[in-house]
Amino acid sequence: MATLLPPSPATATTPPPAAQQQKVDYLNLPCPIPYEEIHREALMSLKPELFEGMRFDFTKGLNQKFSLSHSVMMGPTEIPSQSSETIKIPTAHYEFGANFIDPKLMLFGRVMTDGRLNARLKCDLTENLTLKGNAQLTNEPHMSHGMFNFDYKGSDYRTQFQLGNGALFGASYIQSVTPHLSLGGEVFWAGQHRKSGIGYAARYNTDKMVATGQVASTGMVALSYVQKVSEKVSLASDFMYNYMSRDVTASFGYDYILRQCRLRGKIDSNGVVAAFLEERFNMGLNFLLSAEIDHRKKDYKFGFGLTVGE
Repeated sequence: MATLLPPSPATATTPPPAAQQQKVDYLNLPCPIPYEEIHREALMSLKPELFEGMRFDFTKGLNQKFSLSHSVMMGPTEIPSQSSETIKIPTAHYEFGANFIDPKLMLFGRVMTDGRLNARLKCDLTENLTLKGNAQLTNEPHMSHGMFNFDYKGSDYRTQFQLGNGALFGASYIQSVTPHLSLGGEVFWAGQHRKSGIGYAARYNTDKMVATGQVASTGMVALSYVQKVSEKVSLASDFMYNYMSRDVTASFGYDYILRQCRLRGKIDSNGVVAAFLEERFNMGLNFLLSAEIDHRKKDYKFGFGLTVGE
């Protein structure tokens, strides 16, 4: 007669470790990145600081907080034209800058030979409230502008209020809803142009990928995706669509970080191919190479530069 024996520990039905999901503590979610930076990883790969011609940047630190910078740029500048061909004229600029960096206060100023003055400010008023400001003064009428941002960082959310010249007002809010997903929205009002708008955004990120989506009442739709292949290689793609103008652009890029250099490049649906190389020769000495080719417009841009100082 068969006897019923209790199941052995090896045959007992216990859920595998993968099935035992950890409970999410919704009262202790991480703080999301600012609303204006939700596409940060994609922009790093797809939109490097491309330039044409030659540039030389030198930064000299006077003490631990104060430094001076000198920049020389020589290369062609595009001018508006009614024809399809791109018209360029040779130009040269010199830029002088002063920087003050403190743990709670940062000031940056730039003056160029064409009369433009740029200034930026970042001040931590409290541990959670930060004031940011930027301004540009030019000799051209109605081209000077300024803006102040008040950023508040909560435990699992961020909010921002913007105030600029021309009766420009804006506000944004982004909230973490899960450990990996954050949702947000923004509104703005441009009193000088009598325009207003509202937008929404979503961001999902893990250790290996970042996916973002953004829509606005102005007709803009922006999607981006970044896949971290390894510690040194990242692949990125984005999709831009404007409902009002029916413009569509898609691009694919890469970001490759080596021991002594960093290479970034992209190709988009308009036939534009770009690459940007940063080579580190020594501590405080970097060599730059920039290239952009527009096959449709037959516009070719190449540049090289040297950066001295940190």
